[in-house]
Amino acid sequence: MVSTQILQNTLDGLKNIAHVDMCITDLEGRKLATTSDQLMAEKDKMAAFLASDDDSQIIGKTQYFKISDDHRVENVLIVDGKSNDVATIGKLAAYQLKGLLATYRDRYDQDGFIKNLLLDNLLLVDIYNRAKKLGIDTSAHRCVFIAETSTDNDINVPDVIQTLFPNKEKDFITAIDENDTILVKEIDASAKTNQLEEIAKNLSKALHEAGVENVSIAYGTIVNEIKEVSRTYKEAKMALDVGKIFYEDREIVGYAKLGIGRLIYQLPLPLCKMFIREIFDGRNPDEFDEETVATINKFFENSLNVSETSRQLYIHRNTLVYRIDKLQRTTGLDLRIFDDAITFKIALMVGKYMKYMENQDY
Repeated sequence: MVSTQILQNTLDGLKNIAHVDMCITDLEGRKLATTSDQLMAEKDKMAAFLASDDDSQIIGKTQYFKISDDHRVENVLIVDGKSNDVATIGKLAAYQLKGLLATYRDRYDQDGFIKNLLLDNLLLVDIYNRAKKLGIDTSAHRCVFIAETSTDNDINVPDVIQTLFPNKEKDFITAIDENDTILVKEIDASAKTNQLEEIAKNLSKALHEAGVENVSIAYGTIVNEIKEVSRTYKEAKMALDVGKIFYEDREIVGYAKLGIGRLIYQLPLPLCKMFIREIFDGRNPDEFDEETVATINKFFENSLNVSETSRQLYIHRNTLVYRIDKLQRTTGLDLRIFDDAITFKIALMVGKYMKYMENQDY
């Protein structure tokens, strides 16, 4: 949406170059800017012109030109017909105004604004000015949800999500890349984390029902200012990554439920490598055989309970004890001791994080 002042400045500049009076109107014939009060739209004739397939028409002593934006007529340019070069001047002026409309559309359209808001590409003053121009509430409570889907499906994921959340004035749906569809959802001020989880479940269900097989949903925390939307987006992105590393069995991951995974994710890699060397004496956690890893995971799942773990693994208690003793001889950590178990658990998670980050480098 171009301001009338910018339109007026543009027409004044064009007149200084071409020495021809011009006027720009809306589709109802109302003047938006003019270089001469004598130029006026003949509404009946203009309506007939707009209904025609012509890009320009001579009407009386003036010539009318359609100004389109994104293949849709937005305005009409009226050019004084006294000049012999009125057709050429009018076409050039219409082309200039068309470019102006396109520039401001890209600058101020809602989707572009939301993308730049998420990516933190806007100055604080621009955030509030553009939100006001677009009619977006700056103090609503919001949370960002990310739906990551595989690229091998032909389903329009944004359309599926839009069907679930049709209120385009409150809920904004966009895509940053081909895998991630982002929902900026307006949330009730009294909403709790379990309500965010419910929204994520509904989102996942809708995508599966539409035929999307591989779905991962992540969400951030609730913010109450539009300037904070980029923060909840970053939280959702972190939740998506942390979920891939530590919680592969979860389809939905919330930033507030990441636990120790969030802490490990923010550790510098050199510190992680130092920690792994200290715990495993240079060994890679991936070197443990599948049987040992399964035993460890089940032991942790059962809160270090030997009897319950051996029962669920269908092995004798002494067999489990033998495996734990063997691991103790290898690492120096006895998983039956709480402190050693915690250390070992963290070391395994750090190893997973390192592996993930190394794969990201390629």
